[in-house]
Amino acid sequence: MRSSSRRSATAFAVAVIGLGILRSVVASEPAMSGHHHAATTAAAPPAFVASREKPYGALVDDAMAIMNDGMARAPMNGNADHDFAAMMIPHHEGAVDMAKAELLYGTNPVLRRLAQEIIVTQGQEIQVMQLELNKTSAAASASH
Repeated sequence: MRSSSRRSATAFAVAVIGLGILRSVVASEPAMSGHHHAATTAAAPPAFVASREKPYGALVDDAMAIMNDGMARAPMNGNADHDFAAMMIPHHEGAVDMAKAELLYGTNPVLRRLAQEIIVTQGQEIQVMQLELNKTSAAASASH
């Protein structure tokens, strides 16, 4: 398989997995009017720290717990664009954290390169989504 085809196949696989995770999170949420997330009083998990002080499995568990918590706490307002970005930011942050764990422990050069690409591309996508959220927040504030 050519390099660009392999990258496309990998990107597609990552997207499918991401959509599957997003669907499972959304499906597990209780139905609420207006699609607002329930307020939670539980403390957010601590920030992810990529370190060899923990085994790989524990790092990935931490990354997923932080990601799931961030997605559950995402401020939803019923606007598809806003809610998409609000949910995808913690999802992408979780992918970046898992990629950091791969770089600490992984030995497969193809997967290590993919992890590096995930850190760069998803970091850029996070910035785009944050900018768009800021725009929609500013527009909503201006209309009130």
